[in-house]
Amino acid sequence: MLPGLGATSQLSVSEASRAILLSEKSKSTRDALMNDEHHKISEATFTDYFPLPVNTEPHLRAALDSVLNNPGSFVRPQIVAKMFAAYDLPPAHATELGLALEYFHTASLLFDDLPCMDDAQHRRGAPCIHAEFGEAEAILAALALVNRAYGLTWKSVFGCGRDRQARALEYIERYLGVGGLLNGQSMDINYASVHAANSPRTDHTVTEAIAMGKTVSLIRLTLVLPGILGDASPAELQLLDRVAICWGLTYQIVDDLKDLLQSSAESGKTVARDISMGRPNIALAIGVAGAVQRLQRLINIGDRMLDRLVALRPGVAFLQELRVQLDAEAAEIIDNACESAAPVPLQGAA
Repeated sequence: MLPGLGATSQLSVSEASRAILLSEKSKSTRDALMNDEHHKISEATFTDYFPLPVNTEPHLRAALDSVLNNPGSFVRPQIVAKMFAAYDLPPAHATELGLALEYFHTASLLFDDLPCMDDAQHRRGAPCIHAEFGEAEAILAALALVNRAYGLTWKSVFGCGRDRQARALEYIERYLGVGGLLNGQSMDINYASVHAANSPRTDHTVTEAIAMGKTVSLIRLTLVLPGILGDASPAELQLLDRVAICWGLTYQIVDDLKDLLQSSAESGKTVARDISMGRPNIALAIGVAGAVQRLQRLINIGDRMLDRLVALRPGVAFLQELRVQLDAEAAEIIDNACESAAPVPLQGAA
C-alpha cells in the first residue's frame, strides 16, 4: 500500500502492478502515431520550419541550435495533424499550427527553467539553455521561439476560413496570455505567499487553478483550436474542452508526483524543485495517495467525455489510442509511489 495511505484508499500494489502492464501498449501506440507517414512530423521538420538568418549572432544561434536539436516528443503536432484530418482541414496548415504549439511549449520551458522562475539545471536529459548559454541567451531564444510560433499560427489560422478566424485568434490570445499561460506562471512563482495564508484544502484548489493556466492551456489549444477552425458544433467544442482539462490536470499530477518520487536521471529534468522552492504540487497539498486517487478520477471523467465526443465525431477516435498513454504514465508513477519508503508530508502540516 502507498506510504501514508489511509484505510479508505482503493489503490493497492496489485492494481498498480496490473496497470504497469499497459506501458508497452502505450509505447506501441505512440510509435504508431509518430510513424504514420500521412501525419509524420520529424526532427528535421522542427528545424526546417525555423530557418535562422545567416547573420544570426553566434551565441543566439548556438542556443537556438541546442533547443532545436533537442525537441520533445512531437505529440502535439501529431494530435493537431489528426484533428485537422478529422475536421477536413488542409494538412499544410496542420503542420504550421502543430509546430507553432510545439515552439510555444518549448519557449515556456525555457522561461520556466530560468533562475528567476524554477532555477532548474536539466531539461530533456541535457543542461538547461540558461545553464549552458546564459540567462540572456535563454530569454532571447525563448522569444525567438514565441515569435516564430505566432508567425506560423497566423499562417495556419488565415488558411482555414474567415468566418472562424476571429474566434480562433481570440482563443489563442486568451490561453497564451494573461488569462491562461502567463497568469498560471505568475501564480506559480508567487505560490509561496499565497500558500502561507491558506489551508491545505485551499492550496489544492489554488494548485489546480495554476495547472489550468500553465498546463491545460496548451492542451486546450491542441484539441479545441482545431475544432474551432473546423467549425465543430458547440457540443463537440465543450467535450473537447473537458477532455483537455482532464488530460491536462492528469499530466500535471503525474509531473508533480515525478518531482517528488523520481530522480533527475529518471525524469530527465531537475526534480525536487517544488518542495525546495515552495512551489505548487498536488501531492504536497493533499498527499501522495490523494494525488493518485485524484489522477485516477480525472482519467475516468476524461474517458466518459471522450466516448461522447467520438459518438459525435468518429474521426477523433484516434484520441482513444492516445488515452492509453495516460494509463502508462499513471501506472509508472503509481509504481514509484508504491515503492517509496517514506510518506510525503502535506503542505501546512506541523
